[in-house]
Amino acid sequence: MKRKLRLRLSASLLAIATCTALHAPSSFAARDAGSILKETCQGCHTPEAGDALSRISHQRKTPEGWLMSIARMQTMHGLKISDEDRRTLVKYLADTQGLAPSETDGVRYALERRLNTVEHFDEQTTQMCARCHSGARIALQRRPAQEWERLVNFHLGQWPSLEYQALSRDREWLPTALKDMVPLLAQRYPLDNPAWKAWQQARPSAASLVGDWSFSGHLPGKGELAGVMSVSAGEGDQFKVSVKGQYADGSPFNGQGSAILYNGYEWRGNVTVDGVVMRQVLAAQGNALQGRMFEAEHDERGLDFIAAKQGSQRLLAVQPGYLKAGAEAEVTLVGAGLSGTPSFGKDVEVLQVLEQSPERIRLKLKAAASAQPGLREVSVGSLKGATLAVYQRIAEVKVVPAFSVARIGDGGGSTPKVQGRFDAEAWGQGADGKAYRIGVMPAQWKVEAFDEQAAKDEDVKYAGSMQADSGVFTPGDAGPNPQRKMSTNNAGNLKVIAAVEEGGKALTGEGQLIVTVQRWNNPPIP
Repeated sequence: MKRKLRLRLSASLLAIATCTALHAPSSFAARDAGSILKETCQGCHTPEAGDALSRISHQRKTPEGWLMSIARMQTMHGLKISDEDRRTLVKYLADTQGLAPSETDGVRYALERRLNTVEHFDEQTTQMCARCHSGARIALQRRPAQEWERLVNFHLGQWPSLEYQALSRDREWLPTALKDMVPLLAQRYPLDNPAWKAWQQARPSAASLVGDWSFSGHLPGKGELAGVMSVSAGEGDQFKVSVKGQYADGSPFNGQGSAILYNGYEWRGNVTVDGVVMRQVLAAQGNALQGRMFEAEHDERGLDFIAAKQGSQRLLAVQPGYLKAGAEAEVTLVGAGLSGTPSFGKDVEVLQVLEQSPERIRLKLKAAASAQPGLREVSVGSLKGATLAVYQRIAEVKVVPAFSVARIGDGGGSTPKVQGRFDAEAWGQGADGKAYRIGVMPAQWKVEAFDEQAAKDEDVKYAGSMQADSGVFTPGDAGPNPQRKMSTNNAGNLKVIAAVEEGGKALTGEGQLIVTVQRWNNPPIP
């Protein structure tokens, strides 16, 4: 039965590839989405009632999801389509068959390229689906039961050895996928959802995003930054973008670029910052933009990004977000529409306002020696929305991320190294005995062998090097290393140690870093 199914699927895939080649246009003049669907896609996807097309009209995805589908048609089925037409089609499908903002909640880390995220799906979904790719890839699409079933069949037809892999050969994989997973996915991620219908009716226009935005961010290994992003209207849902800001150490963060808005809230930008191209993957909600910016060639080098439109009122951040009892420090409030008197709660005194504007307030604060430890709500006039951590002492240091993957590279090859980048988070204990996050603090960094085998293999010597003052780990070169046993590569299993000074003593936290080989398959959604 399984062999017959595979043969039928292989024949179907061959037929699709053939019909795509037969019906692909011979020239690539600029076309609208309707023409592309009719002239290119309809060669294989049959028309249905209401101007629908088979398969295509029964799915909803993010822009990255639609891009991956079209790319698969190109690589596996011989689809001929120009880059311009592909962009047009992705825009149309993401706008008309996308996801509501609430449908991406909890899984945006995949779109934002936060590749060290440890997922927490149920055991069956993890074993059946998320052992080859992220669980987020599933959660970022919507299908009816019939389409989920077809996706199962596609997997088995495209990868016939799937049933013999680990976590497949110990069970009846296909019956489990069809009888258990298909109904589960159809219920959890249905095509028809009231949230999507409501979003289509309430979706704002791209014009609402034009203007100046005050932003705050944090780059592991570098620190906090703030500035202004200016957005001007381009053609359609496109924008011209400029950013002007600086890090806490005074170094600049300036750049120019462009962006496009999909589906009323999915912001995707390319901005060249100080000579380095960075991607923006942000979600626009009202007068706020939030997500991540990362280098185009090194997505591990990325910063958390949140912005508020000038003219609105929002307190984005307190930089730095902590103050020790009995100490004085300079802090900066970042936001939009900041007016009124800043307040930091009981036992925290504003000694001096050094600078004040609607986007930035710089102050000198002092916390009383008897100040109770914990989080204080910060306000500027009637505006609230950020906290200041007051602490007597640091109770614990955590390495973030606690588990990370770096990848060897270069060494004469075309694949660059993937760094490990870490923060040292200080945690305190409140008056109620509960732990609370103080914030990211300066630390001294080092790596050690994670276990006995790593020590025996001398992983610390070969896997790479850690910058002691920044928490940035750079892995070794790719390729065989004649100095290692059996000339193996420079992979390793390392313990990451951060030491934060507190009262003349070093408090340490630990994490784990796996240094492994290059990743050759690197799709938009992992």
